[in-house]
Amino acid sequence: MWHIAKRELYDNLNSLRFALATVLLFGLMLTNAVVHLREHPVRVQKYHDAITESLNRLRARTDLYEIAQWGPELLHKKPSPLHFCTDGGDIVLPGTIYQSVSRITNDLYTFWYLSYRYRTPNSKNIRPATIKVDWEFVIGYVLSLIAILFTFDSISGERERGTLRLMLANSIPRHTVLLGKFLGALISISAPLTLAVLMNLLIISVSNNVQLDAEAWRRLGIVFFVAVLYLCLFLALGLLVSSRVQQNATSLVILLLIWVSFVVFIPSTLASIASGFSNPMTYDEYRERHDRLYSELGDEYNARLQGTRELPTERMQLTGEYVTKGAARGERLSHERLNQEHAQIQLARSVTRISPVAIVQHLIEAFAGTGFERHRQFVENVQDYAREYREFVGDMDRADPDSPHTIGVREGMSKKPVNPEAVPKFEDRLSLSRDFNTAAVDLLLLVLFFVVFFSGAYLAFVRVEV
Repeated sequence: MWHIAKRELYDNLNSLRFALATVLLFGLMLTNAVVHLREHPVRVQKYHDAITESLNRLRARTDLYEIAQWGPELLHKKPSPLHFCTDGGDIVLPGTIYQSVSRITNDLYTFWYLSYRYRTPNSKNIRPATIKVDWEFVIGYVLSLIAILFTFDSISGERERGTLRLMLANSIPRHTVLLGKFLGALISISAPLTLAVLMNLLIISVSNNVQLDAEAWRRLGIVFFVAVLYLCLFLALGLLVSSRVQQNATSLVILLLIWVSFVVFIPSTLASIASGFSNPMTYDEYRERHDRLYSELGDEYNARLQGTRELPTERMQLTGEYVTKGAARGERLSHERLNQEHAQIQLARSVTRISPVAIVQHLIEAFAGTGFERHRQFVENVQDYAREYREFVGDMDRADPDSPHTIGVREGMSKKPVNPEAVPKFEDRLSLSRDFNTAAVDLLLLVLFFVVFFSGAYLAFVRVEV
């Protein structure tokens, strides 16, 4: 097996395709590093400027009612230091979550509630508008094509030259020949890929503008493992087709058709079709339901208010009840629309799992901290923080024995000044363990694809007539 692998490796090293693959991988990885070093500091600076502006506005409030009324200001998504792996369509996903205040009556407004808005009205488009030279492109498109070019003639070429009959005339098991060719092709491509990745990471890591901590390096290790597994999958596919056909040209044409179908055509087409089966609430529908909700709430409030004109305490409690009720209902409606949009995207992603490249894209996004799964974590972080913020307001009011403890009305809340530093600050966190759990199904599917293709290659090669 090792002798066959060495011969395959020697033939590849002396071929033009190896030289072209090496130059292409190094060129793309170098371009990726240079572009990231230029763009990442800008993203980080914009994020820090936005955070500073929000914190300054929050620190300017010392009155508990104002803190409770207007909320924690804008909440921003922290940019990933591994953005060079993939942007995951972040350009069409919101990087900020807002707080909204709605009017119940002419002189009564709700407290703040979370409002989720997309940057673009087209929530079906979850991919970038243009192809970027990132790891996802290099691994998903370029690496798979290189694997095909290295294996399309592995078996059919030996058959055309007549060397396969000579090889099998010896007492060499066929699985040994297949494994030897697989290992030879794997080493031939993995060597320049590894060197190109190391060059890319060296350029990025030595820069002062990008800080890669221990968790980032662990994530990069997982991404590289995914790349090697994906490479193995297409090597097995190349051996499968090469074992089934008689001529190199036929093998190459079939593999290129498969590559175009599974890598280029199927992901985008199936995503568009699947998105059509789910119709989330449009903005106009949302606004209509929003206006109707607060119109009904205002009528209900005015009707109940009539019986409290001579009862100031009951009037204050009623006002506080509707202020908080209005915020809760507004957030529930906004969250309903968000869930519908997420369900549409999740359906499209689930259907595209029929394509290995879509699985790899999902995996790289998950471990790079970008894309749809990253956005879902950001939303959950915001929701956890919103609960913490509201609990802080309630605890501060309960700690004041002089307060009437009626949240929602200035006269019913504590008048003691609040230390701005005591107000909870939002922290956007990433969890590698959660990302791994989320990506477990995709990892298993990728392994399953490889097992199926390699088993098919073995069964096809065993039946090859020489």
